[in-house]
Amino acid sequence: MIEIGKIKIGDRLPFVLIAGPCVVENETLTLKTAEEIKKITDELKIPYIFKSSYKKANRTSIKSFSGLDLNDAVKILNKVKESFDLPILTDVHTEQEIEVANEIADVIQIPAFLCRQTELLIAAGKTGKVVNVKKGQFLAPEDMKHVAEKIETTGNKKILLTERGTTFGYHNLVVDMRGLEIMKSFGYPVVMDATHAVQIPGQGDISGGERKFISTLAKAAAAVGINGLFLEVHPEPDKALSDAASQLPLSSLRQLLITIQEIDSIVKNEK
Repeated sequence: MIEIGKIKIGDRLPFVLIAGPCVVENETLTLKTAEEIKKITDELKIPYIFKSSYKKANRTSIKSFSGLDLNDAVKILNKVKESFDLPILTDVHTEQEIEVANEIADVIQIPAFLCRQTELLIAAGKTGKVVNVKKGQFLAPEDMKHVAEKIETTGNKKILLTERGTTFGYHNLVVDMRGLEIMKSFGYPVVMDATHAVQIPGQGDISGGERKFISTLAKAAAAVGINGLFLEVHPEPDKALSDAASQLPLSSLRQLLITIQEIDSIVKNEK
């Protein structure tokens, strides 16, 4: 079990929601989305961590939106934290970025493409913050044990492991639900990213996606007994500046969470 501010995640505790827009697009949208998700999670009594990237360093095309000015994006994330008393999760791409993220983030996230970068993992671990590592699309779940061990060398065992699909040939991802159980065996809370897992990489200049399967994957993962559910959520996904095809509409969030709560309760109360 790991503590993130007032939130506890792990063991047989109810699942924690990690959600927000893919990237900080502007202040109004970011704050409004955080406010609406907080209202829903407060009503349903679901622990909630706000997520949004201040920068996207691994876009398909050089033409794609990669983020606002760094200082502007960080100020917006700080405003979310202060306005709504929410823990913040954001990702890092270099050791230098960790210094910035450490100022605002309660959870430092290592992107899937960078999950084997030893120096980056060690630098994140040395912050003492909770470190969430996305499982690379190119890794088997068993390989994540070695990833966690790199962070452990810093003395930091506040680690989350997140499933986000595995490359299956070209331009497709699949999720093997057995991987959630395998990663659980390492002793760390396991999170399901049901939005990145529906991506279809390399659709021309952008990544595509099949949004209709977000709910399917989230429910299946809840039946396994995940500790956290990761969702990229946007008021108007089709207009999103990043991952437009794979973000969950904000209007669909409440009902999905009600269903996940029901499954989560059944699974974790089994004797």
